[in-house]
Amino acid sequence: MNSDANGKKWKDECGVFAIWNHPAASRLTYLGLYAIQHRGQESAGIVTLDGDRHHVHKDLGLVSEVFNDQILAALSGRAAIGHDRYSTTGMNSIFNAQPMTAQLSTGPLAIAHNGNIVNADGLKTELINQGSIFQGSSDTEVVLHLIARDTHKLLLDRVRFALERVEGAFSVVLLTGESVIAARDPHGFRPLVLGQLDDAHGDGDSGGASYVVASESCAFDLIGARLIREVKPGEIVVIDKSGIKSFFLERKEKLAQCVFEHVYFSRPDSIVFGQSVYEFRKRAGQILARETPVDVDVIIPVPDSGVPSALGYSLESRIPFEFGIIRNHYIGRTFIQPQQAIRDVGVKIKLNAQSAVLKGKRVVVVDDSLVRGTTSRKIVSLIRSSGAKEVHLRIAAPPTISPCYYGVDTPEKSQLIAANQSLESIRQFVGADSLGYLSIEGLKEAVGGTSGGYCAACFDGNYPTSLFGLDLKPKGNVRGI
Repeated sequence: MNSDANGKKWKDECGVFAIWNHPAASRLTYLGLYAIQHRGQESAGIVTLDGDRHHVHKDLGLVSEVFNDQILAALSGRAAIGHDRYSTTGMNSIFNAQPMTAQLSTGPLAIAHNGNIVNADGLKTELINQGSIFQGSSDTEVVLHLIARDTHKLLLDRVRFALERVEGAFSVVLLTGESVIAARDPHGFRPLVLGQLDDAHGDGDSGGASYVVASESCAFDLIGARLIREVKPGEIVVIDKSGIKSFFLERKEKLAQCVFEHVYFSRPDSIVFGQSVYEFRKRAGQILARETPVDVDVIIPVPDSGVPSALGYSLESRIPFEFGIIRNHYIGRTFIQPQQAIRDVGVKIKLNAQSAVLKGKRVVVVDDSLVRGTTSRKIVSLIRSSGAKEVHLRIAAPPTISPCYYGVDTPEKSQLIAANQSLESIRQFVGADSLGYLSIEGLKEAVGGTSGGYCAACFDGNYPTSLFGLDLKPKGNVRGI
């Protein structure tokens, strides 16, 4: 994964988790959030249902920083929802930390959201004109106000009608006074999966079963739950003492699952959109090797996200795979910058090249994507300084030419190097002997065999929704990747 000057490139999105009918609800939610920490590192929160009351704790920081044994013990109850946040919409402040809570006429409500509502600004203006008072700047708060102001007597109807009004990406979990609700937008942009714990901890509710919902299936693996299925695009799943019920939004849309979930965001051990993320990335590397062959001595990945694709490139080309770059996993979120005279410390504090593997070798280095190119340039330089004779950069995704507006904080188009420079100019900038990307056709092949379509707007500029007041006009419908 390449980084910008601040150590990030594609900013991670958010992760949600929910559990129903388990005596260790808060602790299992903590573990679930820990498993999907990669999706958001700015804030974390948990809300539990104890009888008909909600208990809440949230703060800025990582899951391990926000919670401890004492806090988790105070979050009593047999149901919970949780959230890891990265601020794709709204600044990073405690007012935007999730889950967000409210006391409605129908009882307590908490909501946690992964995605981005593209018509949030217009809806917020409308709600403010109607008297709503906003505490923060997150688009999730817009959904909460829509539910609060709806006049339907049943909370489920309020939720359904609120979600009918929003456009864009949303995978949400809600905790009421008597249920967990999970919902996914009709396009299916962001993943959301349903699972079950078979450890007989239920108290008779839901037939004694304990159910879980999460952004990724890797959260289920950690807590010993089994994956049942995906929450379907446009589906609202209600879990309460009577079991599981399923409803659908009236609005039907073309399926547009985010292909970048496979390329980078999701953990490789997750099943996303019906297929293994690890196998997708390995398959992408194999196709990349066929499309961009080169005569070299060794294949190395940029750790960690480039590892499966580099393995696939090695398998297809029959060129040896080595870990020519070692990643330091123990640096935390921040480190003290030394004097400016020490150049490239932002990369070297994380990555160290092995001269024993690289010296005198012709090297292919495989990364998942290239956005600004600044870190790729540093990595190529790092490999050369370790004695490599040639450095060939291969990217296991197409050139990134457009920003994402569906829950991923990407740079503006002016900062996307592939949107503004030729392949040769990019090669010269990063300092590689050659540069090759996976083609759009190769990406289609890598995701082949799954049901439905994908959104690849970051690669082809074709947005599957109207972008409303955003400063970019849509270029058409998703092309069926």
